[in-house]
Amino acid sequence: MPTATKKATVDALLSAHGLTYAQEAGVRLRDTPQPLYQLLVLAHLLSARIRASVATEAARALFDDGMRTPQRMSEATWQQRVDALGKGHYRRYDERTATQLGDAADQLLDRYGGDLRRLRKAAGHDIGECGRLLRELPGIGPAGSDIFLREAQGVWPEAAPYFDAKALQGAARLGLPTTPDALARLAGDEDFPALAAGLVRSALDRRVAEDVTARADR
Repeated sequence: MPTATKKATVDALLSAHGLTYAQEAGVRLRDTPQPLYQLLVLAHLLSARIRASVATEAARALFDDGMRTPQRMSEATWQQRVDALGKGHYRRYDERTATQLGDAADQLLDRYGGDLRRLRKAAGHDIGECGRLLRELPGIGPAGSDIFLREAQGVWPEAAPYFDAKALQGAARLGLPTTPDALARLAGDEDFPALAAGLVRSALDRRVAEDVTARADR
């Protein structure tokens, strides 16, 4: 695919499907404790075998019920967490997830004072180590750490360009390069999180890829 066509594809993807998952869940991501924690909760929910729209709705329900910080998540009862997940229709994994969210909040408070920036500092700003430390938190596996870092690269520059296996799968479906560095050359640094989110949507839904291809060909 010629470079001009690849750039047109990326532009179409960003324009039509470039909303980050954090934005979809109502998280205004900044390098401060509360939005970083909200992103962690969202990454946890998105990593389950459940529709992304359900995960983002469940995250919104938790936040609307006041569970926006690890302290508030820890203080909430298990039943309150289950009820909030139910409001977001996150029912298949609600009981286990409610337990994991409480345990992860407790561990985050114990180890990092509830501040994921301290996890970043403990990792020496090394993104591989950040991923490893994230995966020590209950409920955060490889998929969850990938989702977190994919979105956090906008505020943690050392993570960029972060295009994980699912994003690269979407790139392949669109005929785009399938290495992070090659993809990075097709967008500005500020667009990396949105590009990654759009690529993931293309991987998860063939209709997204078809729509992007049609837009790029206009």
